[in-house]
Amino acid sequence: TEIQRLIGRSLRAVVDFEALGERAVYVDCDVLQADGGTRCASITGGFVALSQALSRAVEDGVLERLPLTGSVAAISVGLVGGEALCDLDYSEDSNAEVDANIVVTGDGELVEVQATAERTPLSRSSLDGLIELAEAAIAELRDAQQAALSGSG
Repeated sequence: TEIQRLIGRSLRAVVDFEALGERAVYVDCDVLQADGGTRCASITGGFVALSQALSRAVEDGVLERLPLTGSVAAISVGLVGGEALCDLDYSEDSNAEVDANIVVTGDGELVEVQATAERTPLSRSSLDGLIELAEAAIAELRDAQQAALSGSG
């Protein structure tokens, strides 16, 4: 339930509800091959699915315009052995001193920051460093999303 709510909050952050009207959209996120970071993959891929579904609704005349205000993507980051890592796999995640999921809009606005210090407290400067690492990775994810949406990915 917690993961479902995270994905929903993340996707809703870029939906124009006035343009969507009184409609419900269900995004089913099945991660077929996973080694950690599944909730982040679900947010990033879920945005692509949402965008495609809403674009189709516009094409079919169901919606007047695309009810999206931007894009959203997510990545896991953490501190493992004192080193900041991005897109943690299961073994890294299970040994991390700090584990974080960062959700960012295409405009660079933070939607959600979930950070847990597993062994030692997290300093503010370390958190800032993890967010910067995540932002750089999310820029690459945004490019992959755009490629998928334009049909070249």
